[in-house]
Amino acid sequence: MVAGIRPGIRPSGRHESADSRAPGKTSMTVNRRGLLALSAAPLLAAPAVRAQGASQPAALRVGLILPMTGPFQSTGRQVDAAARLYAARNPAFAGRPVEIVTRDDAGVADTTRRLAQELVVNEKVAVLGGFGLTPLALAAAPIATRAKVPLVVMAAATASITEASPFVVRASCTLPQSSTVIADWAARNGLKKAVTLVSEYGPGIDAETWFKTRFTEAGGTVPASLRVPLQNPDFAPFLQRARDAAPEAVFVFVPSGAGSALMRQFAERGMGGAGIRVIGTGDLTDDDILNEMGDVAQGVVTAHYYSAAHDSAKNRAFVEAFRAANGTMRPNFMAVAGWDGMAMIRRALEKAGATADGPALVEAMKGLSFESPRGPVTVDAATRELTQNIYVRRVERRDGQLWNVETETFPAVADPAKTRR
Repeated sequence: MVAGIRPGIRPSGRHESADSRAPGKTSMTVNRRGLLALSAAPLLAAPAVRAQGASQPAALRVGLILPMTGPFQSTGRQVDAAARLYAARNPAFAGRPVEIVTRDDAGVADTTRRLAQELVVNEKVAVLGGFGLTPLALAAAPIATRAKVPLVVMAAATASITEASPFVVRASCTLPQSSTVIADWAARNGLKKAVTLVSEYGPGIDAETWFKTRFTEAGGTVPASLRVPLQNPDFAPFLQRARDAAPEAVFVFVPSGAGSALMRQFAERGMGGAGIRVIGTGDLTDDDILNEMGDVAQGVVTAHYYSAAHDSAKNRAFVEAFRAANGTMRPNFMAVAGWDGMAMIRRALEKAGATADGPALVEAMKGLSFESPRGPVTVDAATRELTQNIYVRRVERRDGQLWNVETETFPAVADPAKTRR
């Protein structure tokens, strides 16, 4: 049995979302798969009342900006649920009660910018967090700089984000970390010819660049590099072009949630039967949607920093608590980054002191090391990126469900986009 999987648990049935709130409003209703409403889960409820009176310290307000509606809502709901779970389990940071204020940007950068300004000026948040896509994090970075407020990236993965502001600290990963690892794995396992297929925006370009660089350095060839529009993608013509190039494998990066459509169209073109393998970064086989992909996903090999099947006591406890609080929803890599982002804030405040300002908090985050549900992590003091294990995973069916089963560990991987300069 895969570690962290309880016998007898099966995915709940799918239902239509009842969420129709406008962007910018806190969105805590039924998620896109009909799971338990976040606002109704007692375990997740963050302290809602600000500390009053001289005898109690002021609450530490953390403003999360996430896509809670729209095509990337899975990211928002996973990060928000994990952050609130962490706050429920750790209701005081350095003696200060924690208050989470979530705002929905629906994946629109202009909305992100406006919400960041409102959270800093009107809501008086001490930390900004979340950011489901690279353009959203970049939209908020200038505001964090001007206000001198830490901006903890819990999802977006383009390597350049931390360079947009000295107040940005990453709790997720960079695409070069996982792209180089899967390239190394491919070369070591005898693959010589691969086509790249990525979504055409910052993370996709990073993934393409770093996979090609590492794979060709190891003697491989990349006969075609295909880029798919981010909005309303149709993978079919790109997959056909990939098949026409007759590769041994297609390396894929798509944002979390898009993997189901790609794998369905891969199967429709009979590419697996033609001997073409799918490899990629872990976004492709996101734990939140993996069971929806069906058997076409079996055997897909990816590299990433987290799997819900990760074999550790800390992860088993995290998965158990997350599922209990969210109607058996399985945590994905976005969830563990939301959890660890809150852990970074708490540890930094304890290190710098309860009254620390934004610059002091960022300084205290540099060099933090702790054991996460994903494994050991360290905030690189020079880059503000996480050094962490990257795992090679293979999709397998266990106990009636699909899981990203870890087969190999690449320990303490730093961001190569920074280290190779």
